[in-house]
Amino acid sequence: MASNLLTIGFDADDTLWHNERFFKLTQERFAELLQDHVEADHLDARLLEAERRNIGHYGFGVKGFVLSMIETAIEVTDGRVPGSVIGEILKAGQDMLAHPIELLPHAQEAVEALAADHHLVLITKGDLLHQERKLAQSGLGDWFDAVEIVSDKRPETYARIFAACPGGAGAAMMVGNSLKSDVRPAIEAGGWGVYVPQELMWSLEAAEKPAHPRFAELEDLGGLVSLVREIG
Repeated sequence: MASNLLTIGFDADDTLWHNERFFKLTQERFAELLQDHVEADHLDARLLEAERRNIGHYGFGVKGFVLSMIETAIEVTDGRVPGSVIGEILKAGQDMLAHPIELLPHAQEAVEALAADHHLVLITKGDLLHQERKLAQSGLGDWFDAVEIVSDKRPETYARIFAACPGGAGAAMMVGNSLKSDVRPAIEAGGWGVYVPQELMWSLEAAEKPAHPRFAELEDLGGLVSLVREIG
């Protein structure tokens, strides 16, 4: 176990505040718009395929999601999707970008408590402007020593970020709701990975729990401060 834990990295969406619920609500709205053209289950599968192949083009976040919905709508209607439906999809995306920030339980208390004697880094994927706006609205921004908005989260991403932090990767912990993006790559980079699962999870973020001494799982952020103190 680490003898001195100096840096705590936090994921943002669905770790500090709600996010996936807005994607699910928009996907339901999308299905309603196209209910005369395709069954909802089939539409969901086609949309997921579009998202998977478009990540490399559009990255993560609302804008890429909206473009994938438009692409899927064109595909499943053989190009006959009405302009009014495209307009509704765009409006749904605008609503997602404007949704208010709602912090998850214990997020504020955990961040404030750990900021007193740890270097805090926010490490998140997604659209730059949208993530900056959400952080500003969350009221948590002033507690972080650094903010990293990245195109993807890989072991080399964490290695680069933690190398610039006190103690390097060996004295760093990453906290998040995604095993694929937050936990496993942070451990591979030499740090700790703490999994805080949420009920809703994007299918493309699914991964197995690692069998590793630097892996931990918490029910919610209420147990994070105690875990950090225990590690040292």
